[in-house]
Amino acid sequence: MSMGKRLGAEFFGTFWLVFGGCGSAIFAATFPGLGIGFAGVALAFGLTVVTMAYAVGHISGGHFNPAVTLGLCAGGRFAAKDVLPYIVAQVVGGLVAGGVLYLIATGKPGFDPSVRFAANGYGANSPGGYSLEACMLAELVLTAFFLIVIHGATDKRAPAGFGPLAIGLALTLIHLISIPVTATSVNPARSTAVAFFQGTWAVQQLWMFWLVPLVGGVLGGLIYRYLLETRD
Repeated sequence: MSMGKRLGAEFFGTFWLVFGGCGSAIFAATFPGLGIGFAGVALAFGLTVVTMAYAVGHISGGHFNPAVTLGLCAGGRFAAKDVLPYIVAQVVGGLVAGGVLYLIATGKPGFDPSVRFAANGYGANSPGGYSLEACMLAELVLTAFFLIVIHGATDKRAPAGFGPLAIGLALTLIHLISIPVTATSVNPARSTAVAFFQGTWAVQQLWMFWLVPLVGGVLGGLIYRYLLETRD
């Protein structure tokens, strides 16, 4: 598959993840009387991954997340030379989705993106008021386990065809655990996509949602590669 098509798949997959997941948080989570709440947002993020993994996973591998790309590289599943192009495509796809969400959201009189706009935060900007240290630990553990699930579900010994379901359900579970903590990142592209449209504290705190998920992704990839994977 050409690199252009692979990057296009990553662009559209990340766009859909941000548009579907963050869009559900912005528009539907607290809609009066009919809001989907945390559980609905968690399911929406999982569904974005399931649907796009089946739609374009056969083209690009279905990463849609810089932490996944780096973690798969650390796990020996992805070429190092392709890491940066993938990350660029993911970030651009996420930012375009964030821009579309902003245009839709500001179509409602009185909407203020600085209130949250599905942005990730810690401390005073954590949904539940969790400290920086607690948020870092949550993002590290959850991203590492996400990569362990991804490696295991796509192992050649795993049941064929069920990888996207396992990965999507894992992302749903991750959100069920951590929406109150950080609003759930485990994905630097997702965090970047809305931070710049939120425009204030989200940009200032974005460093953590790059650093920790990337470290967690590498950790998960290394754990699976050296402690869990069975090689011929």
